[in-house]
Amino acid sequence: MPIALDNLRVGRVYRLINMGEVRRIEVMSRISGENFRVKDLDTLEFYTLHELLQWGKGKDYDLEETR
Repeated sequence: MPIALDNLRVGRVYRLINMGEVRRIEVMSRISGENFRVKDLDTLEFYTLHELLQWGKGKDYDLEETR
């Protein structure tokens, strides 16, 4: 069962699965209610969580904390 977006914590690492893509992300800062600035730990690029979920949540959507 995926973690609710409002339960994400700055500095923690999560595994995000959505639409067939698996990403390891670290939450860098909270921008607004359910939007966060995140760092992709595989590519070292920065995104907002909104950018990663803007096309919706697929049937395989999962978000879980690692470490």
